[in-house]
Amino acid sequence: MSIPDQTSAAEQAARHRIEACYELDGDAGRLAQYYGAWASAYDLDVSREGYCGPKIVAELAGAMQTAYLGRERAAISILDAGCGTGLVGVQLERLGFRLIDGFDLSETMAEKARQTCVYRHVRGDVNLNGPLSDYPNASYDITASCGVFTQGHVRPDGLRELARVTRPSGFVIASTRKIYAEATAFEDEVRHLQDAGVFALEHCLKDGMLIKEDRAHYWIFRMTHSRP
Repeated sequence: MSIPDQTSAAEQAARHRIEACYELDGDAGRLAQYYGAWASAYDLDVSREGYCGPKIVAELAGAMQTAYLGRERAAISILDAGCGTGLVGVQLERLGFRLIDGFDLSETMAEKARQTCVYRHVRGDVNLNGPLSDYPNASYDITASCGVFTQGHVRPDGLRELARVTRPSGFVIASTRKIYAEATAFEDEVRHLQDAGVFALEHCLKDGMLIKEDRAHYWIFRMTHSRP
C-alpha cells in the first residue's frame, strides 16, 4: 500500500470511529466502553478530521472572562464537563486559565486528561445524564462542555446540572452538534431554564465549525441568582 493510500485508510478509519460514537444511544456502559477503547487513538483521529470545537469553546471562555468577570484568568475557576482526553483544558491553559477541573464518563479518557498536566483535578466515571453529586452548587465561574451534547451521548436536561454547579453571574459555555440541536428538545430546555430564571442566553453562535463538514451551535449562558 502506498503512503497516500495508507493516509486515506487512516482518515477513513478515524471518520468511522467518530461516526460510530453517535450511534451509542446514551447508554453509559456502552459509551464508557467505546471511549475507553478509543482513548489511545482519539486525539489523532479528531485532529485528522480538523476538530476545532475545543479551541472555539476555550476562546469563548476567554472572551467572557475579559468582558465580564473582572479577575485575572489564573484566578477563574473552570469545570470542563466531559473533558475527554483534555483538549479543551489544553486550550484553556494556553489562554492563561489555571484553575481547571474536569470529569468524564470514561476513566481511561480521564486519565489521558490528567496526563496533560493542565488540570487541578479530573474525575472519571462521572455521568452527566445523572446528578453530579460530587460537585456542589455554585462551584465554578465558568462551566464548559464541548462535544458532549450530541447524538447518543448526553440528554438536553444535562444542562441543568451544568447550570447548578456554576456561580451566579458566571457562564455555561456549551457546544451542540447542529443535527443534535435540531433533533432533540435542547432548545426547549434552554427556554425552560430561561423562563425559570436560571440563566439568560448571552449569545449563540449558529452553524459554527466543528469537525470536517459538521457544524455546531455554540451557546453562552449567563447565570442568575436562581438555581435549577
